[in-house]
Amino acid sequence: MTFRFNRLLAWVPMMLAFGSAGPAVAALDVGQKVAPFTTPAALAGKPFTYSLQEALAKGPVVVYFFPAAFSVGCSIEAHAFADAMEQFAALNATVIGVSTDDIETLSKFSNQACQGKFPVASDESKNITKSFDAVMQTRPDYANRISYVIAPNGSVVSYYQSLNPFKHVEKMLDAVKEIKK
Repeated sequence: MTFRFNRLLAWVPMMLAFGSAGPAVAALDVGQKVAPFTTPAALAGKPFTYSLQEALAKGPVVVYFFPAAFSVGCSIEAHAFADAMEQFAALNATVIGVSTDDIETLSKFSNQACQGKFPVASDESKNITKSFDAVMQTRPDYANRISYVIAPNGSVVSYYQSLNPFKHVEKMLDAVKEIKK
């Protein structure tokens, strides 16, 4: 596993160069209400139906969008979220990853890159991605790498957008901590 992760890290310099060259994309405004959604998802390889509204009833939700399961950056980001799940749980927050991949691909991804620690949702129709202003402008078939913290009332508390996968977890943890103050 360590060897495989080290191979992924070898791609980071190229990824960062690509990520810094992309154009800025709009995001939902802080305070804006999000559209509730229900969609196919997978946790630890098992498909189920995810409901944002049900998740928000339990506390804040981090909704993070990623371009493609098993790509280098997305695998790194999923691994980082998996490693931080205890910290999110301690803050009574949950995490859902969303991509335009099909549910079969995401079932495998949820077991491998996500380590079975949080669900990932399929948005093949791109309706969720569009409603969160998360469509990648340069490749509209993919979601952009953007993360949101949604308060239990359904409004955006914070967001972070960067193709660099390394800061998303840190930024989202900080935003959830701010809710708790």
